[in-house]
Amino acid sequence: MGGKLITADVDRAAPGRHFDGGGLYLEVRGPESKSWIYRYTLRGEERWHGLGSARDVSLAAARKKRDKARVQVREGLDLVAERKRVKAAQKFGNGVTFRQAAESYIKAQQDGEAWSNHKHAAQWTTTMASYAYPFIGDLSVQVIERADIIRVLEPIWITKVETARRVRGRIETIFDWCIARGERTVNENPASRGPLIKGLPKQPRSQGHHEALPYSQIGAFLLDLRSREGIAALALEFTILTAARTGEVLRAKWTEIDTDRAVWSVPAERMKGRREHRVPLSLVALAVLERARQAGEGSEFVFPNTGRGQPLSNMAMLKMMERMGRPELTTHGFRSTFRDWAAEQTAFPSEVAEAALAHAVGDKTEAAYRRGTMFEKRRALMQQWATFCTAAPTADGKVIGSSSDG
Repeated sequence: MGGKLITADVDRAAPGRHFDGGGLYLEVRGPESKSWIYRYTLRGEERWHGLGSARDVSLAAARKKRDKARVQVREGLDLVAERKRVKAAQKFGNGVTFRQAAESYIKAQQDGEAWSNHKHAAQWTTTMASYAYPFIGDLSVQVIERADIIRVLEPIWITKVETARRVRGRIETIFDWCIARGERTVNENPASRGPLIKGLPKQPRSQGHHEALPYSQIGAFLLDLRSREGIAALALEFTILTAARTGEVLRAKWTEIDTDRAVWSVPAERMKGRREHRVPLSLVALAVLERARQAGEGSEFVFPNTGRGQPLSNMAMLKMMERMGRPELTTHGFRSTFRDWAAEQTAFPSEVAEAALAHAVGDKTEAAYRRGTMFEKRRALMQQWATFCTAAPTADGKVIGSSSDG
C-alpha cells in the first residue's frame, strides 16, 4: 500500500500529525521529535499504536510495520494492551493478569462459602467476561491504570448506567483483593469511584433516578445526622436503615410496629405495589423507634408533626439535609445507596435486596419470603446494613465494607 507522503516530507514536516494512508501518521512534536503512529479502531474505540522514531524507522519500513499491525488488529489483537503486557513482563515478570485475579477472587468467595448462592458467582463471571476482560483481561494488575478502567466503562457509562456502576464496583473490589495480597504493589486502586468519574461524562438521570449518596460515605453522614435533634432527623435515620420509601415512613403508625418480633408491617394501601410489606427491623432501627416514641408526645404517628396531630411534612427530611449542607441529596436516593451497597459489598442474592426494597420479585419468591425462611435472609441483610451504616468512618470520611455470608 502506497501513501501520500514522500521521504522529503518526513524531513521538512511541521509540528502536527501528517496522514500517509491506511491509518499511518507521522507525528511531529519538534525538529528532534518525529515518530510513526498507527491509528486503529477496536471494539468501537480509537487507539494509537507507536511504530518507532522517524530517525530509526524509514517511511518504507513504517508502512511495512503498519501493514503487519493491520493484520494483527484484524485478528483481534489489541496492540496497545499487548505493549503494556510486554512492558509489565519486563518490569515485574509474568505477574497476575486481571482475568486471573478476578477468577481467583470469585473462586475464593465460593470456596470460603461467602457466596452461598452459585448465581452470585455466575453474575460476577458474566459481568467481567462481558465488559472487563475484552479491555483489561490480559493485562497485568501491576500496570492497569485509571485510563484503562475508563476504557472499560465508557461504552456503557451513559447507555447502561446501573450496569456500569456495578462493573466499576466489582473491578474496584478485585483490585482491593490484589493490593491486600501483594499482587499489585501500587497501592492506588484504579477503579476508585471518586478519581475515576472525573474522567467520565456525567451520567444521565433516568426516570425515577434520585441523587444518591455513595455508600462509602454513609457512616460519616449518619454520624452527622445523629448529632442533630428533632423528629425529622429520626425519621431520616429510620428511612435510611429500613431502605423504605418516604411516604411509607412519614405515615407510619405505632400500630404497625411489633417491637417484640422486630417487624414493621406497612399496609397495602400505602405501598406502591398495593401489597403489604413486612420490614425486618435491625437493632439500630429499634433504637431509633425508642427515641421517636419518647419524642412523639403520644401521637399515633411514629414521626409526627409536633403539636399538630399530623405526620411529618414531606419536606421535613429534605430541609434536614439542606441544614447538613447536602441539598443535592434526596431521601429516595438512599434506596439506591442501599441497593449499590447490597450488590457490591455483600453476597446476598439480588432477589433478597429487591424484596427489601419492596420491588416485585415474582409470586413464588414472594411466597417464599412470607413462609419465613427467606424473610430471615432479609433480616440478616438489614442487620448487616445497619452495622455498615453505623461503623466508624475512616479519616477521609468513608466506611470500609466487606462481603459477608448471604
